[in-house]
Amino acid sequence: MSENLRSRAITQGPERTPNRAMLRATGFGDGDFTKPIVGISNSFSTITPCNMGINQLAQRAETGIREAGGMPQMFGTITVSDGISMGTEGMKYSLVSREVIADSIETACTAQSMDGVIAIGGCDKNMPGAMIAIARMNIPAVFVYGGTIKPGHHDGRDLTVVSAFEAVGAYKADKIDDKELLEIERKACPGAGSCGGMFTANTMSSAFEALGMSLPYSSTMAAEDAEKADSTEKSAFFLVEAIRKQILPRQIITRKSIENAISVIMAIGGSTNAVLHFLAIARAAGVELTLDDFETIRTRVPVLCDLKPSGRYVATDLHKAGGIPQVMKILLEHDLLHGDCLTITGQTVAEVLADVPAEPSSNQDVIRPWDNPMYKQGHLAILKGNLAQEGGVAKITGVKTPQMTGPARVFESEEACLDAILAGKIQAGDVVVVRYEGPKGGPGMREMLAPTSAIIGAGLGDSVGLITDGRFSGGTYGLVVGHVAPEAAVGGTIALVEEGDSITIDATARLLHLNISDEELERRRANWKPRSPRYNTGVLAKYAKLVSSSSLGAVTDLDLF
Repeated sequence: MSENLRSRAITQGPERTPNRAMLRATGFGDGDFTKPIVGISNSFSTITPCNMGINQLAQRAETGIREAGGMPQMFGTITVSDGISMGTEGMKYSLVSREVIADSIETACTAQSMDGVIAIGGCDKNMPGAMIAIARMNIPAVFVYGGTIKPGHHDGRDLTVVSAFEAVGAYKADKIDDKELLEIERKACPGAGSCGGMFTANTMSSAFEALGMSLPYSSTMAAEDAEKADSTEKSAFFLVEAIRKQILPRQIITRKSIENAISVIMAIGGSTNAVLHFLAIARAAGVELTLDDFETIRTRVPVLCDLKPSGRYVATDLHKAGGIPQVMKILLEHDLLHGDCLTITGQTVAEVLADVPAEPSSNQDVIRPWDNPMYKQGHLAILKGNLAQEGGVAKITGVKTPQMTGPARVFESEEACLDAILAGKIQAGDVVVVRYEGPKGGPGMREMLAPTSAIIGAGLGDSVGLITDGRFSGGTYGLVVGHVAPEAAVGGTIALVEEGDSITIDATARLLHLNISDEELERRRANWKPRSPRYNTGVLAKYAKLVSSSSLGAVTDLDLF
């Protein structure tokens, strides 16, 4: 019996009568005090389509917990819509919300001595925030994805929210008219669910299934389909069973299972944000993980899936083609997964995948067979050099020009960069530098989806590079390098770049280099002075003071003492 369940038994003593009295007000009866108390972390919100269907899932989880013999206690946590706040000051709060979510789940579960938790999330930061909390607390837990949005449709093609961002660039470049722009905007997001391509939300849900913390097939289900609610109730049953058996998150979240998750991220062509989030999750779980580990796995895992943003299909297509279990089975057959890792079902990965075909069906082309991958190696490359001594992250699939040397076009903010792109001031061959957007400098590492989409929409995606100490949306593609560390705010080399400097981005050699002499670089470094903080009060000020480098996951509890 766990410590929490032992403490529950103690509530039968007379000194605990006030506690029982309050629990009775929430629906407890005489026979309920010895049942496991199971938290439901409900991130329902109408702020974003990603989370607007989650309340129904939370209610199904509540039903499942009761039927399995547990006592559910539902509590809320926040969400931020990256897509809606993109390109605004509000986007600085997005990565900050990951920490708020983790802290709030830890606070609620630990304060109320919950025996387990089912965390339900939909938008980008609900997911890693929940998993960080789960790893910290180490009480039995399961993650339930709120589900993906179904694609919009226009003129014979599937649309996602990124289609709307790219349409703005196309409109400004006179490639489409205002009528076409409006039609794309109207049709891009047809209902509930997280962004439909293999962007950050679907990347993290897929990775959590591979990690063993979510049920098989659950990560690619559509939010509005009945199977999503059914899977949520099933997840609740497995959670109550895990509480009885004391299957703990740190038995599941191990070095080997994280390697499994990273392998799947590479195979599906997932978001650069997964690098940042898994560094943070690993730290919370007490697992050693570095940027170099992503590069090691990248070299041995091919990209097997043809998914947006650089490919053709969306997550619902992947689901129909066999989902994450099919991708995992291919990797397992070629010794790229650890089959002995435990999952929340109580089975090992190999046992979960036992009945999955070794090769994908021939009547689909979303998941490629082993001998015909999209790319022979993974897509998330770690670049280093004098511009990124700690590293930067590049998504290199679909890039026609993997090497580029060009003049730096330097911007101190995302807004200034976007204005220049839309005004036609960025030309083929330029290397755009967006700085002071890092964890401390932003603060909050805003995503550069608006500038990168504008570049794509203007037809410059294959001829313009972009580097930043900020982040990219999972919908970004092209020759772009994010998470550049050390960041500008702490005196990283990116702060020392001057307009017109020659910069080399070489994805093949994994190099990010400022082409000036060592002497000139040191002269500039000696003259650099830190900027005053942009915020002196509130959550952004606290975050900027506490946050670590992106190369360490941008965590806020690193070496506090």
